[in-house]
Amino acid sequence: MSDGTGSKVLVRSREGRMVAGVCAGAAEYLGIDVTLVRVIVAVVSVITGGAGVLAYLAAWVIIPEEGEKTSIADNTVAQKQDASAGR
Repeated sequence: MSDGTGSKVLVRSREGRMVAGVCAGAAEYLGIDVTLVRVIVAVVSVITGGAGVLAYLAAWVIIPEEGEKTSIADNTVAQKQDASAGR
């Protein structure tokens, strides 16, 4: 996906997703096949004893979904700031 200025933006894809769209979004951003990205994530997860799964979960929280401006993490921080400002 591009941001309107011609530069690419990493987002979680809505098409081709299996879980959260992280692999599909990364594949689209890098211009490679999504299956290759999924295999790399699986191999890294097995070799590192689960660190690949943690990286996937972190990416799920940090990378915004396609069509959204903010990520799950941004939304959570904003909600906490709004709640603390309302005290």
